Amino acid sequence: QVQLVESGGGLVQPGGSLRLSCAASKSISGLDAMAWYRQTPGKQRELVAALSRGGNTDYTDSVKGRFTISRDTAKNTAYLQMNSLKPEDTAVHYCNVGWYFGGTYRSTSSWGQGTQVTVSS
Repeated sequence: QVQLVESGGGLVQPGGSLRLSCAASKSISGLDAMAWYRQTPGKQRELVAALSRGGNTDYTDSVKGRFTISRDTAKNTAYLQMNSLKPEDTAVHYCNVGWYFGGTYRSTSSWGQGTQVTVSS
């Protein structure tokens, strides 16, 4: 199972920016997509952004135009650039590896420890 380590979270004021990083220990055949999720206490983990093998991206409506998912294949690292942050973005953010099936990102049990993003004035 691939090991994932998230970093880059922190405290930022509304309107600010953060860039999250996800370092993967290795690539797994068949798990050719990556994604970012977020979760707050008592809520289901929510898909924020996903990136397919072919470079296509999907974003939840609430972050479209503000967040950008990308990857550096050579470094086995994924990124989430978060701009124009809002208090509602406050959550623990997790990286995931998976695949696309039926046009939808499918997660696996490969999760990192998460990194906290707090947006507050």
